Amino acid sequence: MWILPLIGYAGVIVGFSFLTLAIASGLYYLSELVEEHTVLARRVLTRLIYGIISVQILLFLFDGFPFFLSLLSIGSHIVYASNLRRFPIVKLSDPLFVLSCVLVGLNHWFWFCHFSKPLPAFRGSGNWDQYGPGDVPTFTEVASYFGLCVWLVPFALFVSLSAGENVLPSMGSEYATGEHAASSSGFPGNALASDGKAKNKGMAKALVDSVRDWVSENGELMGFWRGERSKRF
Repeated sequence: MWILPLIGYAGVIVGFSFLTLAIASGLYYLSELVEEHTVLARRVLTRLIYGIISVQILLFLFDGFPFFLSLLSIGSHIVYASNLRRFPIVKLSDPLFVLSCVLVGLNHWFWFCHFSKPLPAFRGSGNWDQYGPGDVPTFTEVASYFGLCVWLVPFALFVSLSAGENVLPSMGSEYATGEHAASSSGFPGNALASDGKAKNKGMAKALVDSVRDWVSENGELMGFWRGERSKRF
């Protein structure tokens, strides 16, 4: 067979493209919702962090999760909660934000190593054969734990927080902008949006816009489509 494998490769490429567009559209839509409902978003994030900390404590008490890894996860979520003190504004150079990014990687790595061990990770030591099927975590349970207890809060923060470098300065927003943003605008009148309010832009939304602009500019340069400038001439 020659044609069918080519169709299979083309289907994988098309499916991956649609999946990427769907994820980008979802991130953009969620960022728009957070921009419109910042108070509700902060309340939801706070309760979500406290809920995951409670779940982590229950996993340690009843399912025998390791103490130090549970403590690392709880401490990480406390650090995540510290990013909400000026929600939704965050400085990319803020030590707490940098520490949060490091903790995301550490949590993923340590928990991955924990669940990958051939020896049982729960209820004492020995071999997996000593325990029943209910004592050995399934792939669904491990994937659900990673999705809810490891990745959910960092992903929600990524969608919700707005980078301070992307926020237009306004009165009382020195933390978000500082001297860098004030000097880059040049004139005080450019610091405010047309409606007189500061315009926040989420990090996820800024990432999607950057990728979209990059694809648009490079596609125009390579001749795949005509840009707005070329249509004027």
